[in-house]
Amino acid sequence: MARNGDPQGDGGEPVLPRASSGTRLRSRSDPFLVVCRCFSVITSLTAILCIAVNVLSAFRSFKNGADVFDGIFRCYAVVIAFFVVLAETEWGFIIKFWKVLEYWAGRGMLQIFVAVMTRAFPDYTVKQQDLVLLQNIASYMLLACGVVYVFSGILCIGFLKRSRQQKEITREQAVQDLEELERRREELEQLLLAERV
Repeated sequence: MARNGDPQGDGGEPVLPRASSGTRLRSRSDPFLVVCRCFSVITSLTAILCIAVNVLSAFRSFKNGADVFDGIFRCYAVVIAFFVVLAETEWGFIIKFWKVLEYWAGRGMLQIFVAVMTRAFPDYTVKQQDLVLLQNIASYMLLACGVVYVFSGILCIGFLKRSRQQKEITREQAVQDLEELERRREELEQLLLAERV
């Protein structure tokens, strides 16, 4: 065994300091990224509400048969709102083909467009007041999200977010590499102990 000042073991081989296997290295989440993720979830849910409202409006338009053009318009609104939801997932496939959605100002303008499409051509009949109320709620919520995205894009918040995401990925990779090295070290210590016996 090694003595107090002697880093050598019994056979003259150095003894490695023992790493505590119970300690785990964890990186803390960046509060800014957590806020961005929460806002992204809120925007996605609002866009899904717009999809639901536009589907319902299209169904009622086609069912009555009197306003086919409004039904077609609502179908386009559904497709574009679906792209808003996909943009919020930041899926690499979508960002690769629609680079403008990588930038927050571009996303905000798309959200504002969907909000305007959702709000357009409301039917103010007494029977459909519930649908008009849902259209107003969905469109104004998505409009608010779009305005926040446009101003955040102008202030380069999206660039800051991407930079912090890259740092977080690098930090997580470093923690994983360190845990892997610690695991290998423990395996080597076990092999050394087995060879000594």
